[in-house]
Amino acid sequence: MLPNIYKGNYRLLAIPPLLLIIIAIFFIPSIKLGVDFQGGTLVTLSLEENVDAEMLQTQLRDEGLDANVKVFDTAVGYRAEIEVPQSDELVQAETLKDEFNTLVGDVSRLEVLAYGNTSYEPEYITKKTELDAIADQMFGLIEIKRSQMNISTTNDLQKRFSDAYSEVYKQYQRSISEPINKHVRYTSISVQTVSPVLSSHFIDKVASVVLFSAILSVILVFLFFRAIIPSIAVLTGAFSDIVIALGAMGLFGIPLTLPSFAALLMLVGFSLDTDILLTTRMLKRRGDPRENAHDAMKTGLTMSVTGLIAFGALFILSTMTHIPTYYEISAVALAGLVGDMFATWGINAVMILYYAEKRGAK
Repeated sequence: MLPNIYKGNYRLLAIPPLLLIIIAIFFIPSIKLGVDFQGGTLVTLSLEENVDAEMLQTQLRDEGLDANVKVFDTAVGYRAEIEVPQSDELVQAETLKDEFNTLVGDVSRLEVLAYGNTSYEPEYITKKTELDAIADQMFGLIEIKRSQMNISTTNDLQKRFSDAYSEVYKQYQRSISEPINKHVRYTSISVQTVSPVLSSHFIDKVASVVLFSAILSVILVFLFFRAIIPSIAVLTGAFSDIVIALGAMGLFGIPLTLPSFAALLMLVGFSLDTDILLTTRMLKRRGDPRENAHDAMKTGLTMSVTGLIAFGALFILSTMTHIPTYYEISAVALAGLVGDMFATWGINAVMILYYAEKRGAK
């Protein structure tokens, strides 16, 4: 039988979750961005034989490849994961490509207009000079001069520019594949590359999703309870869960990737569910608020334990198969569910119980 922890001075129950949040805040700056958000290449290899991860990492760095190497013993043999950051040349090439594509449309239009009307020539020359300067920087990355090419029109320049960008990308790929092929024997290879532009797009989308979710949650919670304190309590629980989960990511080295971000969003939904359950039972039901809080806790903990069992099984599977997606989702979910138990029944319940008793006294 679960004892009623809200008998006596229940406000002391807020101390453990608050300490947990403070510790989590300390570790949040240690979170590493995965390939999805910082850009780079993740190479997954099925090895013919076991290799020493530190030795392989040293060998690759001696070849000029700054890589992070992990080796796993899976049920189907040894597997290596080699994570390589984006090269400075590729990042610059992506930036130049974006600038070139933004400007080339105007230059092409002005080029046509200038043939029929000389009044467009000054604007065309200005824009064309800017475009040529961008192209020259791209050609410099592959150590070739524009004067060595047969370029007479903007269409010719656009084609040469595209070829130069492709060569920069191929050089980046060769800088990865050649050292790996030299030092590693493997049976299969999988390569995942995220460009700087795409990673920036992911970050922008993530920020938009977080902002939209926060605003929508605030509106719906306030409309549901129509009271300031209960609404703040519900949102505090969701915020606490995310902080604790992020702290666990920093502490245990779980990278921020699209799967781990999806797990964080899932935690927001779960937290709102348990917090609304608590708040509804305490404010809508008659009787002793402390007994109502205890009754809600029994139901909520049952939900949390069920989630812990499910994601615990996924976590065990991830350790056996070494599938990063399973590991990131399950590890973040487990940390968030544990944090939810502390935050919901140690912070939210205390806030709602105090509010309910004050309202009852009035």
